[in-house]
Amino acid sequence: MVKRENTRTPVSQQPHIVDKPADTATIGGTISVEINEKKVTVPLGTTILEACRQNQIHIPTLCHHPDLCIAGVCRICVVDVEGMRTLQTACSFPITSPIKIRTSTPMVRKARRHIIDLLLSEHYGECYSCFRNGNCELQSLAKEYGVDSYTFGHVEKPRYEVDNSSASVIRDMSKCILCKRCVRTCIDLQEVGVLEAINRGHETHIGTFLDKPLADVICINCGQCINRCPTAALRANDPSDEIWAAIDDPQKHVVIQTAPSPRAAIGEEFGVEPGHSFTGELNTALKRIGFDKVFDTNFTADLTIIEEGTELLNRLKKAIVEKDESVKLPQFTSCSPGWVKFIEHFYPEYLDYLSTAKSPQQMFGAITKTFYAKEAGVDPADIVTVALMPCAAKKFECNRPEMNDSGFKDVDYGLTTREMAKMIKEAGIHLPEMPKSNFDDPFGEASGAGLIFGATGGVMEAALRTVYELVTGREVPFKNLVIEPCRGFEGIKQASVKLENCVEEYKFLEGVEVKFAVAHGTANAKKVMEMLRKGELVGYHFVEIMACPGGCLGGGGQPIPTSADIRKKRAEAIYAEEESLPIRKSHENPHVHYIYEKFLTEGPCSKLSHKLLHTHYTKRGKFIS
Repeated sequence: MVKRENTRTPVSQQPHIVDKPADTATIGGTISVEINEKKVTVPLGTTILEACRQNQIHIPTLCHHPDLCIAGVCRICVVDVEGMRTLQTACSFPITSPIKIRTSTPMVRKARRHIIDLLLSEHYGECYSCFRNGNCELQSLAKEYGVDSYTFGHVEKPRYEVDNSSASVIRDMSKCILCKRCVRTCIDLQEVGVLEAINRGHETHIGTFLDKPLADVICINCGQCINRCPTAALRANDPSDEIWAAIDDPQKHVVIQTAPSPRAAIGEEFGVEPGHSFTGELNTALKRIGFDKVFDTNFTADLTIIEEGTELLNRLKKAIVEKDESVKLPQFTSCSPGWVKFIEHFYPEYLDYLSTAKSPQQMFGAITKTFYAKEAGVDPADIVTVALMPCAAKKFECNRPEMNDSGFKDVDYGLTTREMAKMIKEAGIHLPEMPKSNFDDPFGEASGAGLIFGATGGVMEAALRTVYELVTGREVPFKNLVIEPCRGFEGIKQASVKLENCVEEYKFLEGVEVKFAVAHGTANAKKVMEMLRKGELVGYHFVEIMACPGGCLGGGGQPIPTSADIRKKRAEAIYAEEESLPIRKSHENPHVHYIYEKFLTEGPCSKLSHKLLHTHYTKRGKFIS
């Protein structure tokens, strides 16, 4: 019934998305080395840093990040290798012969401290007022090595103007330490290439093309650079002051929608180990903060599945029954704003392949200021809609000028997980201590299918649960509704499901093998688009793409740090919560049925639903509602 295709990308062509550590043993053989007078055996080619970590030996790092390629530029990880004239960087030194390593000699300690002193001499800012205070890697190293004064002086005033042109990302290059994590993130991890090191020597800085503001270059607003920056050189554009003002205004009716991924990660901001979901506790905290209503974004994730699934079935009917050669297949998902911006910039000629369905965030805004406003008897002009999202690009999305189909700005503010945690702490609330409470009606009940939108493959899995059942009248042929081909952190996953014994309405799909693909991270999105360009996706019907590695749970607005292991634990939290829910299919959500009965009465993809819940793309890379 189900066939998984062997389409694994050759290692030499894979992007630098590391969701499991490289198996250095496959390089060939092992080798014995001595670390701090202790003999250990490691696979040939293992770096000194990896060897030390495997043996619980701490070595500090700054430029190193498990998601990124090796750079060796900060030098903070230097160690003493016997027989070598100078200290060596542990992160970039591959072990290819027996060596003796010492990680804590006086020379090593002094070198590391001098490096920290030099970094601080170029780093502008006062720590107590910095948003990364307490979670800054440079600050932590300074404390670890007892640096309590500026040995080489201190920058008295900022060298660069703060770039706050972007709706999503703010750049303060006066705080930059030139580790180039952001550069490697943008070029290697995401393959966008907005940032690069410019000039040489003391004039070196990280900049954009012609040093233009971030809003004027091809930034996709994903915020992955923020999650890997060790200092506060990069941060999200935080609207929390405006939200506090709205909450304090008695004339405003302030509602918040919460996406699944922040609920599975926000505990990390309160010292909880990754892998725990705080849905109920977060609901209580948000109500205590002062939000008038706390709604579940998963409701409009279910709505997205109905609209997007109907759109797919309509496309298939036009292509198969009506022989309409203008129909674009495969249909691509459109709920990731970073991915949408990526295709607008790099592949605008393929915009017609995108689903016209808006993201759950934007659907929620449009429904809130129309249907909900009428049901609650509130003037939509007085409603302030806030979206708690794992994504920096959601800030850009809600500020797109065309996102006003309700007659108002559909979503007023986008908040990241980090920003929401800060607001909760400002209110004197410790999230893990909160009692659990439910979401508010009428958008308080959603399905597990909406919940798994937070992980890569979740949209595809949710869509297949609904589309397969609508077409065949039976549940998807997977145990406990878990569609394994959609899950996991492989860069690109491809599989197919055969449709058999279809109901009368969909007899035209009898025997069709629905081929689908899932990709996460825009480096993999680029590979999929090149496959489309070369004609290698002929016969495929549906493709899910998320801009961030791991999907939304690895979003640019999630807690810092992030890594392959952390993304995996967040996914486990989402899947565990999903399996405990009473409703696990989008089309079985009673609130979705209610909104079609009372408001979108002509059904999915009708005139009104198209006006509020869909968007048209043009080949110029802009939206037209």
